[in-house]
Amino acid sequence: MLSLILKGTIYRNNLWTERVVPVLSDIKICLTIKRLKHNKMVKYLSQSEAINVDKDLFEKYKFSVDQLMELAGQSCAIAIAKSYPLLDNFSNRILVCCGPGNNGGDGLVCARHLKHFGYSPEIYYPKETDNQLYKNLLHQCKENDITILESGFIKDKDAVELLNGFRVIVDAVFGFSFKPPVRDTFVPVMRILKTASIPICSIDIPSGWDVENGPSVKDDICPEMLISLTAPKMCALKFKGKFHYLGGRFVPKKLASAYNLNLPMYPGTDLIVSL
Repeated sequence: MLSLILKGTIYRNNLWTERVVPVLSDIKICLTIKRLKHNKMVKYLSQSEAINVDKDLFEKYKFSVDQLMELAGQSCAIAIAKSYPLLDNFSNRILVCCGPGNNGGDGLVCARHLKHFGYSPEIYYPKETDNQLYKNLLHQCKENDITILESGFIKDKDAVELLNGFRVIVDAVFGFSFKPPVRDTFVPVMRILKTASIPICSIDIPSGWDVENGPSVKDDICPEMLISLTAPKMCALKFKGKFHYLGGRFVPKKLASAYNLNLPMYPGTDLIVSL
């Protein structure tokens, strides 16, 4: 016989509809209202605030770049796997487009974790750097048998031809430090991102967006997923996609309090939370 212990009282089958369902509905409504209220309180950072938060993480709280990059990239991979789960008899290829900075590093880490999760990531990294951290991340990807596409992979190809067989694109090209114009090296990948017909998952900032004002023109990138890191940036208020996650469960409470971040509670032991 079905029973439910609620507030010390046992409700059985014949009372389920009359007494339990209304109570559960009230609880669901209450939790939903609380979550919505909390989301309204979450702070969206300006560019200067985002820079200062990162600076404090490195200088005051002694995090290293590679430490935060690992947590951020793993969070992104989890968000992607959660929203685009592995499918049998269907392409699980993911095109990961990486830029030259920290956003690109997050993308390299994300690709490695996606590989561990069973996906088939392929990395487009048109401008490799001499920075040892990024060299190490790229080496790790190669050692995990992740395909590194040639720099000319995108050149002179249209989006339909290029993206045939891919399920998702990860946009890890530019972050919140981006300032226009786009350099020649990245014009082809930006063209593909702007015209893609498959879902785009942008890491922290959709590439090319103004960190505070969002898209500047109608043909800017329009991602289906945005994974904000540390705290959402002001441009995320203009995001109209299907999935918005906050990733990077590493912000010290003292730092969150100092900047009035009002971050949402992460469920259980998860590294991401839906916004």
